[in-house]
Amino acid sequence: MNDEYLKCKEAADYIAERCDCSDAIGLILGTGLGEVGDEIEDPVIIDYSDIPHFPTPTVHSHKGKLICGRLFDKKVLCMQGRSHFYEGHDMKTVVRPVRVMKLLGVKAEIMTNAAGGCNTTYHPGTIMFIEDFINFMGDNPLRGPNIDEFGPRFPDMTLAIDREYTQLGKKAAEDLGIDVKSGVYMGFRGPSFETPGEIRFAQTIGADAVGMSFVPEIITARHCGLRTIGISCITNMAAGISGNELTVEEVNETVEKVGEDFKKLIKEIIRRM
Repeated sequence: MNDEYLKCKEAADYIAERCDCSDAIGLILGTGLGEVGDEIEDPVIIDYSDIPHFPTPTVHSHKGKLICGRLFDKKVLCMQGRSHFYEGHDMKTVVRPVRVMKLLGVKAEIMTNAAGGCNTTYHPGTIMFIEDFINFMGDNPLRGPNIDEFGPRFPDMTLAIDREYTQLGKKAAEDLGIDVKSGVYMGFRGPSFETPGEIRFAQTIGADAVGMSFVPEIITARHCGLRTIGISCITNMAAGISGNELTVEEVNETVEKVGEDFKKLIKEIIRRM
């Protein structure tokens, strides 16, 4: 049996001994967006570092805690933070948590991230539902021997992002009075921010936002047959658009400002799923 599958199963077995995640809604919460996890009821909290073979984030704003519990009487399995390709992990390690969720019986996921806006109609604080994505990371998490237990050798990406759940999310935002956009997310390798030239390229090929995560996970989720919603918080305008130097501090400040709306939206989506 494939070694990576065995690592995923060992991690899943460890978690399953501590909480029942079957039919849960999975949450992968990006930079500064982990507060939703603090509102989960009857939580079972597990440090990533305690889970066999589970990658531990090195980025300060990613708490590295797995929380199993309930919201609106729905079972949820929440990742407060993720590991990134730029941290030095290989792709199979980055996406291992998605495969672990599949083995635990998670049926649908909400993935969030902080992103830079290259659509000039956006502004810092814009919330964008991801409708499509571009893999510009120079690698693919499915490269190498296929793990048949998870999915087919050549999975189609046309419906990688679930259209029904995305529409549900947009309606939730409308009912809450939260203005949202829809767009294409382009994944870069990082960790340096993109250059102005790269952003012009991204705009030319149709990207509305850029970031350093999400793409490996959504490819893997599709391979595993998980229905997925993707949501970006536009934390800054991308390089060359505002003329300002990009900083992590700006990213964190913007996330803090829109955090309450973002939290309300995620919770309402869960309530309606």
